[in-house]
Amino acid sequence: MTVYVDRARNPFKGMIMCHMLADTADELHEMADRIGMKRVWFQPHSSPHYDLNEERRALAITFGAKEIGRHDLVRLIRRIRQHPDGFWTPTKKPSTHEDGRFMSTADQDMFR
Repeated sequence: MTVYVDRARNPFKGMIMCHMLADTADELHEMADRIGMKRVWFQPHSSPHYDLNEERRALAITFGAKEIGRHDLVRLIRRIRQHPDGFWTPTKKPSTHEDGRFMSTADQDMFR
């Protein structure tokens, strides 16, 4: 599993947040499940990711997530954007409509 957490320290509602991304949707959601993230917290637009607080970030690293800096994060996002079909090839459910638009979480729920 290749999951990444960045070193961002973004304040949000009294918490410090960072981003979690992965090479595939399955890997991203699997790690999210392991660290107690709710699927409704998934952010599919722009760059598919979850925002993590410091506690969940530490859990993700404990479970094997790789810590990356800002430059590596930008390279990862560019790769995902250049190959969205390669990134979004989940084995359990589709995450895009036939026309290529990302499915909403509610639409994806139909395939769980």
